[in-house]
Amino acid sequence: MANGQEIRRAKRIFINNIDSYSSKYIAKYLSTCVVGESLEHTGEEDEKVSKKEDNLQDDQFQIVGTITSKDEKTKRFALEEYSALNRDELLHRFMECDIIVYNISEDADVTDEATWAISALHSEIEHFGFPKIFILVSTLMTWAMTKPADPDDPEMPLTEDDYRRRRPHPNFKEQTSAEKLVLKLGKTKKSKLATYVVAAGLQYGMGEGILHYFFKGSWLGEWNSIPIFGPGTNVIPAIHVYDLAGIVQNVIDHRPKKHYFIAVDDSKNTFEGIVKAIAYVLGPGEVKTVPRDNAYLTEALTQADLDCLSINLRFEPVFPKETLSVRWVCESGFTDNISRVVEEYKECRQLIPLKICLLGPPAVGKSSVAAKLCNHYKLPHIKVKETIEEKIKHLEEMLQLSYGGNESDEAFQVAQELLDSLKDSLSQNGQVDDQNVLRVIREKLNSKPCRNQGFVLDGYPNTSEQAKDLFYDEDMELEQLRSKLQPFNKKIIPEYVISLDATDEFLKERVRNLPQSVAESMHYTQDEFLQRLSKFREENTEDETVLNYFDELEIHPEHININSINDTENEAVIKKIVQIVGKPMNYDPTPEEQAEEEQKRAVEMHQQLLQEAAESVCREAEEKARMTAVLEEWNRNVTEVKKQEKELLETRSIPLRHYLMKNVIPTLTEALLECCRAKPDDPVDFLAEYLFRNNLED
Repeated sequence: MANGQEIRRAKRIFINNIDSYSSKYIAKYLSTCVVGESLEHTGEEDEKVSKKEDNLQDDQFQIVGTITSKDEKTKRFALEEYSALNRDELLHRFMECDIIVYNISEDADVTDEATWAISALHSEIEHFGFPKIFILVSTLMTWAMTKPADPDDPEMPLTEDDYRRRRPHPNFKEQTSAEKLVLKLGKTKKSKLATYVVAAGLQYGMGEGILHYFFKGSWLGEWNSIPIFGPGTNVIPAIHVYDLAGIVQNVIDHRPKKHYFIAVDDSKNTFEGIVKAIAYVLGPGEVKTVPRDNAYLTEALTQADLDCLSINLRFEPVFPKETLSVRWVCESGFTDNISRVVEEYKECRQLIPLKICLLGPPAVGKSSVAAKLCNHYKLPHIKVKETIEEKIKHLEEMLQLSYGGNESDEAFQVAQELLDSLKDSLSQNGQVDDQNVLRVIREKLNSKPCRNQGFVLDGYPNTSEQAKDLFYDEDMELEQLRSKLQPFNKKIIPEYVISLDATDEFLKERVRNLPQSVAESMHYTQDEFLQRLSKFREENTEDETVLNYFDELEIHPEHININSINDTENEAVIKKIVQIVGKPMNYDPTPEEQAEEEQKRAVEMHQQLLQEAAESVCREAEEKARMTAVLEEWNRNVTEVKKQEKELLETRSIPLRHYLMKNVIPTLTEALLECCRAKPDDPVDFLAEYLFRNNLED
C-alpha cells in the first residue's frame, strides 16, 4: 500500500456508542490529539520512536463509531457515524481501523458485542493489512469483591499486580470474562493484534454520568439536604472522564508491554465526601444519611449505578504513573477539583443562570409579568415584601432551634439583632429600612438557587443609590477599576433589565377597574396609588436614575410600553420579553415529566370533552323540555280554539233551530205520519210532494 494510505489508516479509531456519556468524551478528547503526541514527554527511547513516526506527528486521530440513537445530532468530532449495522458490516468497519476501543464501563449490554468484536477480529488476523490495537475500557466493578492485599492492613491499596486475585461483583461477571478473553486473544500474534484492558473507576466530569442524580438535585434546589444512601464511608475509586481518555491515548501511542491498567486518580474519596462536596458547592450545603434500601425507590439510578456507588476499594495504580505520560485534568481527585467539575457540569449542560430585573411604575403589571416569566423560565421570583417575610420566618425558626444552646454564639447574636431590627422597622413604619432591605435582598441573590438558576427581581431597586449598594462588590476585579466602571458584583448583577411603562391615565384607569379588596391589599387606594406614582415619576426624572445606572454598566435596559387595556394577562409583554431573553437555560422536562404533562393534557382534554358532552346533553334536554312546553301550549290553544268554535257554532245555530222547531218540524212530522198511513211506492217523492204542497199553502 501507498505511504499516504498507511498514514490515513493509522489515524482511524473506532469507538462504540459515541453518543453515550463516557464514549462521547473519550472520542471527543482523542479527536483533538495528534498521533504520537504523548510520546514527546517521555525518555530518550520514546523520542527515538517519536522520530521514526515523524510522518504521523502532525496528524490528528480520525474518529468513527456507532450511535444508539438516529435522532442524535452529528458529532463534530466524528468523521463517520454508524447506526443499526449488522455484525458483518461492523466487522468490515473494524478492518478499516487501526484502533478499536470498546467501552463496556457504562452499559453491560455492550459486553456481548465486545466479546464478539475481539473474537471476530482475531479470526480475521491473517487478513489484516496493518497491525491493530484493541482496547477494552472496563470497570473496576470487576474488582469489587477483591480482598485486601494485606488482611492485617485493610487500608493497603491494591495495584495492577493483584490483577489475578481480583473478584468481581456478582452483577459484573460478564465484564470479567470479557477482560480475560481480550487479554488471552492478544497473546497469539502481538505484532498484528495487540490487546489492552483499561479498568476505570467511577467516571465524573463534563456533565456527569452516575453522579448526575446528585448534581441535578442540588442544582434544582428541590432538596433541603442531599441524600447519602447507606453510611457513605465506602471509598469509591474514581477518575475524570478526560483523564481516562488520556490513559487510552497513552496506551495507543506507547503500546506498552503491560496489558492491564487501572485508571483512577490519586484520591481516596468516600461516597459521603463526594456528596458533601456537591452539596456544598452546588446545593443546600446539607446532606442526610438515608437507608440504602431507599435508593431502590429512585428511578434515576439503575441497579448498576447503585452497585458502583457501593464499591469500597483503595487503589494505587503503578503502571500509568511509571510508563505513561498522562496530562492529568483532576489528578488529585473529585473533591479537590469540585469547583472545576461543577463549572464543567454547568457548561456542558448549558445550565446558565438567567438574571432578570423588572422595573416600572406601580400598577403597570410587574408582579404578574414576573410570575409568568418565573413559570416560563423556572426561576426564583424575588419580591421585596415576600423576601422580608421569608427572612423573618427563617430567623425565627433558626433562633427557636438554637434556643437553650449557646446563646452567646456570635451567629446567634447576629441573627437575633437582624430579627429585632426587621421587626422594629415593620412595627414603627410599616416597612423595612433601606439598609436591611439591601442586606436581605443581597443575601437572597447570593443564595444557591439564584446563583444556579438565576432570578426575576421584581420592582427593585428603585433608585440609583439602591442599585449601587445592592450590586456593589468589595472584591472588585482590577479590570473593573481599569475600565473606570463602577464596581459591581458580576455574580448577582442582572443580565436583562426590562423597563415597563404606561401613561398615568392608563395606570389610573387600570387601578379604578380593580376590585376594592384587591386595591386595598396592594396599597392601590386612590391616595396611596397617586402618592406612589408621583414618587416613581420624581425618582425617574432625576439625572441619576436606576436605569442610568444599568446603562452606564453597558447593561442597556429594554423599554416596553403597555397601552392595551384589554390585554389583562399581559401576553403581548411576555412575548416581547421572551424574544429579548431567548430560550430557557435550564433542564428540559424529563421523559417522566413529559409523560406526566402529556397525561395531564390528555386528562384535561378528556374532561373538556366530557364537559362539552354534558353541556350538549344539557342543551338537548333543555331544548326538548322547551319543545315539550311549546307543544303542550299549542295543544292547549288548539283545544281552546275548538271549544270556542263549538260554542260559537252552537250560539249561531239557536235561531235556526228555533225556526226549524216552529216552522219545519211540525209540517215534517205531519208529512211523515201521512206517509206512514198512505204507504206510497216512493216515500221520498211522496214527502217532497207533500212538503211542497203544504209550503205553498203556508
